[in-house]
Amino acid sequence: MNRLILFIAQGFGSGRVPKAPGTFGSLVGIIWFYLLLLPGSWPLFAFGVGLGIAASIWISGRAEQILGKHDPGSVVLDEIAAIPLAYSGWIAVTSAQHDWTFPGIKEVFQGASLGWLAAGFILFRVFDIWKPWPIGQIQHLPGGWGITADDVLAGLWAGVCLAVASALL
Repeated sequence: MNRLILFIAQGFGSGRVPKAPGTFGSLVGIIWFYLLLLPGSWPLFAFGVGLGIAASIWISGRAEQILGKHDPGSVVLDEIAAIPLAYSGWIAVTSAQHDWTFPGIKEVFQGASLGWLAAGFILFRVFDIWKPWPIGQIQHLPGGWGITADDVLAGLWAGVCLAVASALL
């Protein structure tokens, strides 16, 4: 069971790369974001994001105990779970511009939208690494809460930035 927990917590292997494991975990998070878009429903999207965050709190906390390290760098499930938040504002603005129709995979993963995907990814990574207030402070929560909470806030900050930019452009 511990091996399975570590495999998931370490982003299915992406967190074990020697350089920039958080970035590789965030790339796996794009796959999670893609899967959350498949049902084409705001309630299912929100439920999936919430479920992913809850799972990250528990699994990351267990991985921290198993590894015996505080917030180990190889644990990237927090990035995977939180990166959809970086895109939620952009999706909301896009949805509002189209009579609140939830955007499909094609509207999000091709053409001009690829620039928005890249921008969201970059913003998420910048906020996750830079850790402006209160991101840096919240990571001191114990266990999986601290591991996951800073990424959730980084995703929310990136999401607000992307929403504002997409609404203005």
